[in-house]
Amino acid sequence: MPFIFNTPLSRRQALTLGAASATALYLPHSHAQATYPSKPIRIVVPYNAGGATDNISRLIGEKLSARLGQPVLIDNKGGAGGILGTDIVAKAAPDGHTLVISLNTSLMTNQFLYEKLPYNVQRDLVLVSQIASSPITLVVHPSVTANTGPELLQYVANNKKKLSYGSWGVGSYAHMAGSYMSQSQQADMAHVAYKGEAPMLQDLIGGQIQMAYASAQATKPHIESGKLKVIGVTGFKRMATLPNVATLPEQGMKDEVYGIVGFIGMAAPAGTPKETVQRIAREVQSICEQPDVASRISGMGFTVAAGTPEAFAASYSKDLPVWERMVKQSGAKLD
Repeated sequence: MPFIFNTPLSRRQALTLGAASATALYLPHSHAQATYPSKPIRIVVPYNAGGATDNISRLIGEKLSARLGQPVLIDNKGGAGGILGTDIVAKAAPDGHTLVISLNTSLMTNQFLYEKLPYNVQRDLVLVSQIASSPITLVVHPSVTANTGPELLQYVANNKKKLSYGSWGVGSYAHMAGSYMSQSQQADMAHVAYKGEAPMLQDLIGGQIQMAYASAQATKPHIESGKLKVIGVTGFKRMATLPNVATLPEQGMKDEVYGIVGFIGMAAPAGTPKETVQRIAREVQSICEQPDVASRISGMGFTVAAGTPEAFAASYSKDLPVWERMVKQSGAKLD
């Protein structure tokens, strides 16, 4: 059920709001944008409720409602790796009242994984603001004798055809990074794809698989309890939630696969007026700079990365060919 941030509307207020929204459809475009937002804002989250993307979206939505003076509805439309919800936004009216907050999966990598997508990111969407970058942990079962990234590479090379790595799905970063490590060490590791991180980590703790990449939010309790051993984190910056864990590049693993990180970002339908996109981006950046918001985002294992649409577009363009190479190297394809 969609979740709306704001005080409940009375029947009279709801009818008035509906009438105002209907009237706005017939106003000149410039007038409608001059009064933005003129009706409730819908943020589509293309994943089920309860995950990190959903939690961050609700945090942003609550603050955005207060700043813009309109209700913000969080609408979870999970399914098909984020495609269903993202497509809804790609086909929505470009007036700034329908937005998507998603992972790089639906905004970046799906275009390389699927032969056909119902939307084209570059044609049908405009990037509004990156919200957070999402480095993840590389963890192993305690029986693995390696303690650092280079030691793990050697361990993998020394145990050809004996090891398995998990992922939360075909085409995920966990799949692609594990595949790259296996191929680079000629290790022929087996890939085991799970429906989510929880069952993957359960098998890792149980020793059914030996290594996996996973979010800090999911692995931190198991690292602290000693059920899992952390080797390092991806990207070039240490995580605030795991400040004593070195990055993989910091340990000498300079390959682009270990330095790239995913993102959580906001996009709008293509054709949304530039001034509206800029307004939303400014609000999101201001929200993410608030200490309580920044603390909650970093506590989930993310790094605040909100900024301008131009900064998001530049980062997107820089990372695009890296993700494309990773997908092709892994051989991952989805229908």
